[in-house]
Amino acid sequence: MRRALRLRSERRQLMTAEAEVLGELRRLRARLPQLTGALAASTDGLVLAEELTGGGPGAGAYGAEPEGVAALTAAALGVSLRLTDSTGQGGFRELLIRGERGYVATYAAGGSAVLTVLAEPRINVGRLHLEARRSGARIGALVDSALERPENA
Repeated sequence: MRRALRLRSERRQLMTAEAEVLGELRRLRARLPQLTGALAASTDGLVLAEELTGGGPGAGAYGAEPEGVAALTAAALGVSLRLTDSTGQGGFRELLIRGERGYVATYAAGGSAVLTVLAEPRINVGRLHLEARRSGARIGALVDSALERPENA
């Protein structure tokens, strides 16, 4: 019961940063026009903010649901954490997946969130990493700051 109350409180605090996080996602997409979507989520799969395009109402890039992308990101994060830990590579920083139609990349965003971006196959991967790492750091600072604020502030 205590854990559920704490989680509910944390989720409310995370949502206070939503507008600022959404602004950062929009700036990232402006800097990288080859992005087809960007999503910030908590490490447990809660959507904090999303900028996914296409697919119609309620659907994001290529028909992907933001909640589904966040849940899959949390699952991939779990595997990535175990892999980096078991191989002695340290804490999770990023994950890049290249598919036939483009890239899915996930970046650490502070201690409580991740940034996942979808990109066209023609994107410059070096530039993607540079810009997304910077945005991940900004989003992480926003989210971590929201979690540190007293709930009634």
